Amino acid sequence: MTVRVLLADDQALVRAGFAMILDAQPDLEVVGEAADGREAVLLAERLRPDVVLMDIRMPELDGIAATAAVTAARPEVRVLVLTTFDLDDYVYDALHAGASGFLLKDVGRDELVAAVRVVAGGDALLAPSVTRRLLADFVRRRPAAADTAGVARLTAREQDTLGLLAQGLSNAQIAERLVVSEHTVKTHVGNVLHKLALRDRIHAVIYAYEHGLVVPGGRD
Repeated sequence: MTVRVLLADDQALVRAGFAMILDAQPDLEVVGEAADGREAVLLAERLRPDVVLMDIRMPELDGIAATAAVTAARPEVRVLVLTTFDLDDYVYDALHAGASGFLLKDVGRDELVAAVRVVAGGDALLAPSVTRRLLADFVRRRPAAADTAGVARLTAREQDTLGLLAQGLSNAQIAERLVVSEHTVKTHVGNVLHKLALRDRIHAVIYAYEHGLVVPGGRD
C-alpha cells in the first residue's frame, strides 16, 4: 500500500527537496504541497493523506494550530512535525495538538523516509536527541495533574507497561523487563492507548509525565 504524504512548509525549496526524496520511494507518494498552515488544513481535508509533514513556523496559520485542526477533523491522519530547532518551545504544544512525531529539518534522507513509514504505520517518533530531554524539560514547567480515574482503568501490568514506555523502552525491552512476550507487550500497549483515549505511544509518554507516573530525568 502506498503512503500518501502532504507537505506543509512555507519554503518552496524545502518542499521540493522533501518531495524529491519521498517520491523516489516505491511505497511513498507526495499528493500535495501547502505553503502555509491554512492551506495545509484545506488540502488535508480534500486530499486525505496518510501523513502530513508539517513545519511549525508558517504564515496564515502556524503548524500547531494546523496540526490541531487536521487531527480534529481527521483523527486517522498522522502529522510529523518538522522544525529547525531541537528545543523549540512549540514542539511540546504540537505534540499536544495531536502530532505523532517530531524531526529536525536537517534530518538525513534515510531517516526522513523511515520516519514517514514509522508514523504511517501507527507508531510515534521523536528525534532521538530530544525525546526524554524535551518531555522532561516541559513537564518540569507544568505541575503534574492527578488522574486517578484514568490510571484506575489500567491493570497493574498495564500501569507497569505505561511506566516503562515513558522511560523510552522498546517493546522488546519492556518484554524483557516484565518477563513476558513481545506480543503480550503489544496487547498491553494497545489496552493503555484505548483505555486512556491516547493517539499513540508518544502521547502515552506525555500522559505518564504529566500525571506524575514517572519523574523527569529519572525512573518510575
